[in-house]
Amino acid sequence: MSDDRMRGDKLLCEVFKSPRMDEMYLYVDKREGLIRVPEPLLERFGKPKAAITLILTPEKRMGRAQAADIMAAIREKGFYLQMPPAKEEYLLDLYRTPTEARY
Repeated sequence: MSDDRMRGDKLLCEVFKSPRMDEMYLYVDKREGLIRVPEPLLERFGKPKAAITLILTPEKRMGRAQAADIMAAIREKGFYLQMPPAKEEYLLDLYRTPTEARY
């Protein structure tokens, strides 16, 4: 995008939550909205629910990704998709292991 605001060290970002998958979020440029997000991704994501609007800077602390990486993805692709955290393998093993009721 040739807009000088996209090249600066700040980006006004809107974050959407997926109604289909817990902890899945879609970050986009607030001014563009969802225009650049591919249709197949939106179909899988579900109807986006606005979660938060924030100003991203490269040094901003984020939970699961570097803000600079999020900004770069939004500038290059038009969006950043945050997937849910991977389940710890031992938790999956506990879930798969049958339990016995002991009285």
